[in-house]
Amino acid sequence: MQVAGKVLVVTGAGSGIGRAVALEAARRGAKVAAVDLNPDTLAETTAGKATISTHPLNVTDRDAVEALPGQVAERWGAVDGFVHCAGIIQPFIRLKDLDYATIDRVFAVNWSGTLYLTKAFLPVLLDRPEGHIVNVSSMGGFLPVPGQTIYGASKAAVKLLTEGLHAECAGTNVHVTVVFPGGVATNITTNSGVHMPAVDGAKASKITTPERAAQDILNGMEANAYRVLIGNDAKLMDRMYRLHPRRAAALIAGKMQDLLNR
Repeated sequence: MQVAGKVLVVTGAGSGIGRAVALEAARRGAKVAAVDLNPDTLAETTAGKATISTHPLNVTDRDAVEALPGQVAERWGAVDGFVHCAGIIQPFIRLKDLDYATIDRVFAVNWSGTLYLTKAFLPVLLDRPEGHIVNVSSMGGFLPVPGQTIYGASKAAVKLLTEGLHAECAGTNVHVTVVFPGGVATNITTNSGVHMPAVDGAKASKITTPERAAQDILNGMEANAYRVLIGNDAKLMDRMYRLHPRRAAALIAGKMQDLLNR
C-alpha cells in the first residue's frame, strides 16, 4: 500500500522507531495519528506538524484502543492502516529471578496491546479500498535471548499472530506485514524502566538508527512485504537460525553471559 495520501496510525510515536515512522510517513505524504503513552514526548513528535494528530493512549487499555479508530476517523475522515511500534523489554535477568508483576506488564504491553489494536482496526480496514497492518515483533521473537526470555516470548506471540492474520486476510484488501528489528538506537530501556550497562562505542556504531528503521518499515509497507528484517544483525541471525538454530542460540547465549553476570 502506498503511503502518500493515506491515513496511518502509528503507536509508540513519542520516541524511537515509532517517532521516526510517524515523521517519515508524514514526509511521504500521509496523514498520521500519532499514539503514545507519554503525552509530553508525543507533543515533541507532533510539534508544528499539521499532518500529524496527537492521541495519548495506553495500548493496554482495551476500551481506549477500541475507541481509537473512531477518533482517528473523526480527525482525518478515514483510517487506512497502522504501524504498531509500541513495546517494552524486561530487565536483563534470568526467568527464575523475574517477578510475575513484570512478566504480566511485558505481556500486557507487547501482546495484549498488539491484539487490542489489531482487533479494533481490522474491521475498519476491511471496509476500506485498501488497508495495511504492520506489527513490530523483534529479532528476539524468532531467536532466543537469555535475559530477555519473557520479552522474546511476547514478541514471538506477535510474530505468529501477525503471520496468522496474513493468511486469514489473503484474498482481501488488507495487507499484513511483520517487522523484526535487530539492535536499534532507541530509548526503549528507559521507557521500559530497565537499566542496561553501557554498550561500547564500536558496537554502538553498528546499531541501526530509528530513521533507517522507519524507512525500511515504510518501504516494506509500500512493497506489501510479508516480513521486514531491520539491520544486518537481524538479517544475519535470521539466516543462521534457519540453518543452525541450536548454534545460533548458543552464539547469542554466549554474548549475553557477561551482561547477565554483571
